[in-house]
Order: sequence, then structure tokens, then C-alpha cells
Amino acid sequence: MVSDTLTTRQSAGANGHEPASPDAAGALSQTARDHVWIHQLAWDEFTGERLRIFDRGEGSTLWDIQGRSYIDGISGLWVVNAGHGRAEIAEAYAKQATRLAYASASSYTTGPAIELAAKLASITPGDLNRFFFSSGGSEAVETAIKIAKQVQAMRGFPRRYKIIARRGSYHGMTHGAMSLTAIRNEAYFGPFMYGVSHVPGPNRYRNDFGLEGEAGDLMAARYVEQEIENQGPETVAAVIGEPVSSAAGVHVPSPKYWQTLRQICDKHGVFLIADEVINGFGRTGTMFATEQFGFVPDLMTMAKGLSSGYAPIAATAVRESLFADFQEKKEVALGHLLTFGGHAAAAAAAVKNIEILEDENLSAAAAERGAYLMSRLEELRAHPTVGDVRGIGLLCGIELVRNKETKQKFGKEAGFIKRVGELLVDHGIVTRAWDTMHFAPPLVVTTAELDRMVAIADESLTTAEREFAIEIDG
Repeated sequence: MVSDTLTTRQSAGANGHEPASPDAAGALSQTARDHVWIHQLAWDEFTGERLRIFDRGEGSTLWDIQGRSYIDGISGLWVVNAGHGRAEIAEAYAKQATRLAYASASSYTTGPAIELAAKLASITPGDLNRFFFSSGGSEAVETAIKIAKQVQAMRGFPRRYKIIARRGSYHGMTHGAMSLTAIRNEAYFGPFMYGVSHVPGPNRYRNDFGLEGEAGDLMAARYVEQEIENQGPETVAAVIGEPVSSAAGVHVPSPKYWQTLRQICDKHGVFLIADEVINGFGRTGTMFATEQFGFVPDLMTMAKGLSSGYAPIAATAVRESLFADFQEKKEVALGHLLTFGGHAAAAAAAVKNIEILEDENLSAAAAERGAYLMSRLEELRAHPTVGDVRGIGLLCGIELVRNKETKQKFGKEAGFIKRVGELLVDHGIVTRAWDTMHFAPPLVVTTAELDRMVAIADESLTTAEREFAIEIDG
């Protein structure tokens, strides 16, 4: 069994911190309303009482400036894998920042960046041995797109510029990454990058092909091949997908899906990009989700859990065969540069973070505690609004539906979903409740905290179902 090592630290961390006075908390809230642009908070929530200002964290717990505690049910945003309050990561960052925080990655590198690259090479699958560092997941995806397109051109295929992504996918919010993202805003930001198409992904709950289990997964993979052939293989640079897509609703495919996709890409000379920005660094029960599906991508993006959020850092991993094109054509550089790529202090934090993940065997902890969480979430199927329960490791979710028999979604306009989200926070869980309610706490979460998460979800659903009885019955 993996021990619950965080209990002592969490209790100790709760002492010696006084909440802000009502006047101080009110003043800080008003300053936030006057000057901070919170990225995706609705305006009525931002100006109302639902503005939350967090002050500190320990393990899987957050405290706001009023002193109220919350279980971090989504690890910030699938980020804080090693848990909050890790002094050793902060110290590693501070020590390196004191020595040398930054040197340009355009023509130079630093010791921590070299150490991090070597460490990543030792834990990534196959021959993913070369790493281009950046600041976040969107940048890592942008980098992967550019590398794929440039290598295709350098190999004599300048018309191979198209990218195939999946419906329901999320790959970031910079323009190229958003172009790959299926849930993008055409009204405000279109037209997007030319040459992107979206195909069905694996979905065992609401299958596009009327097939169950692995048969549906394989049909989704074959659909990718049909799209390659429809577009013309001579025009397709890469296929991209998350091994397990969070935005699409935490659908876990069969390993045969990814293995078949690997074969299809090899057959047609198309690169396969695995987006492990959310999946990576223990989240699914292994260091990288690709390990569970038995394939090696040509490029792999990583961020979030790379530093557990203690510093902005990301990386794009590349197989040796792709980097060899640049080694052979020494006069040709990658047409790409990011100012903060390989930031020395951020790299030092990432090295220490990976050390913690390995020393505490947090991948195994995610597998064990994730299995326990799934067993508890299964109890929620008794709710009239819970259509499905699914997940892998500590990447789990329940799908909320208006009608279990027809699997009808509530839709974004439904007040029920919003109300569930409000109740979750009011009762002490920070998470994301859309059509899928997400359960992805830090990998150091205790079983008691998992029980509390499920109890709050149960209570919140019960309250919302009672309040919206007419809509649910309809």
C-alpha cells in the first residue's frame, strides 16, 4: 500500500496562519475587481460574492484569505501533481535564481536545463531524447506543430502542412494550438490556421459508430486513416491527440486504439503527436500515459505536472530520427524561438519536482488511489443525473446528463450545471463541473480526502437535483 504521507504535513501547515480581517479581505477583493483579469471567470461571478482569493496551500488543501479550506479537486488545473506547499521545490528555484535565473535559450543553455533534459530522456518512452523547452502547454503544442511541419518540408514534402486533431480536444489557447482545439471560438478568433481537420475520438459512452468497447475505439482510429486518405497523405504533416482527453470528458481508450493509430501514421508517413500536458508526470498511474497504451509518439508535449506548478515550464520531446534532420542540415535551424524557454530557475524546480515524484512513487500512488476513487464514484450512479463514471489513475470524471436513457446532455445553457459548480465550491471542493464533473486532486491526496470529495459531490448533486426537479423530470 502507498502510505498517506501528507497527513502530518497538512496538519502542521494549518497552524500559524491567521485569515485576513474582514476589512482587509474586502479591500483586497475590491482591488482584484479593479485591476485583475481572471481568465475565465464570468463577469457576474467576478463582481459578486463568488470571487475566491486563495492565500496558501498544503498537500491537497487550499485556504482562501477568509481562512476557509477547500480540497483542490483538480490540482489547480491538472497541474499540482506533487501537492501544494512543497518547500523543497521552492528552495530549488530560489537557490538557482540566486545563482543565475535566466540566460537566453536562443544560443545558449544552462546547467539546470541540461540536467532536466537528461532526466527527461531517462524517463520518457522510446527514443524521445531531445527536448525543446518553453513556458506552458500551448507553447509546447505550437512548438510540436512547427517541428512537424518543418521536418516534413526538410524531407522533401513541402505540401505536408495539414494537422488532424480530434473532436472535443483541447490543445491550448495560442492561435496555432487553438486551431487544433475543437472547442474553439470561431466568432471571435476565426479564421484559424488553415489545414486543420477534426475527427471523432474514442468515446465508449456516446459512441459515434454504434459500436461498443474496443471495436468503437478501433473504428475511431480507422476514421483517422480515412481522413488522411481524404485529405491526401502527401498533404498531412501530423496527427495530434491526448492519450486521455480531459476536455472531451476523460474517455479512456483501449491500447489498441493508440497502437493502431501508430501503425496508420507510419504507413502514411505522418507524424504522431501525443499531448501529455495534462496526462503526464504520474497523473494516470504511470509517469506518462503513453506507457499504458504501448506506443511511442514522434513528438510529445508536456507541461503542468513537469514542475507541479511551482514555475512556468514546458517541453516538446522529439524522437532522435526527427532531430537527425537538423543535425544533417547543419545550416538550417528550427524557425522558432521562445524567450523563456529553458529558464534556469524553472528547470531547477522541475528537476526537484521529478525527484519528488520518483522518490515518493507518486505514479503508483495515483494508480492505487485512483482505483479507490473510481470505486467510490461508482456509488454516484444512483443519481438520476449521473450517466457515466470513468477515468484512469487520478484523472477521473462523472458525466452529467438530463436523461439517462437517451444520454441527453444538459448543455451549456442549463442552470443545473452552474448550480452544481456553485454548490461544490460552497461545500469545499475546487473543481470543474461542466457536462463532466472532474476529479483530479494532487497525487498526494489521502483516502479521507477522496471520501470527502465524493461526499460533497453526492450532497451537491442531491441539492441541485431537488432544486431543478422539474427540469430533470422533463
